[in-house]
Amino acid sequence: QVQLVESGGGLVQPGGSLRLTCAATGILLDGYAIGWFRQAPGKAREGVSCIIASGGRTWYSTSVKGRFSISRDNAKNTASLQMNRLKPEDTAVYYCALQRRSDGCSNGPSPYEYWGQGTQVTVSA
Repeated sequence: QVQLVESGGGLVQPGGSLRLTCAATGILLDGYAIGWFRQAPGKAREGVSCIIASGGRTWYSTSVKGRFSISRDNAKNTASLQMNRLKPEDTAVYYCALQRRSDGCSNGPSPYEYWGQGTQVTVSA
């Protein structure tokens, strides 16, 4: 059974940092693109970042580019999202997801097949 578990969320002050981790069991990540998404109350789920299967190419949304960094460790079957200079508008539930694709990654949620349960990130003074 495929399971993705996000961890690392929490409460942080504006300007602070958090590192989210996505750990996979029941599946090998090396054949999948990995995406990070977020959903704030009353808003649609939006793409934050994604990384292709090999790790050689990444994408970031305009709102997080330059502040967030995505990475993956296929040997450990994990992925991470380093979030720096956090802003109150970054507050949301963050999800990792897998897309069966080797040559790219999608910035929208529809093509992603497997999802974690999410971890809450709250940025507040």
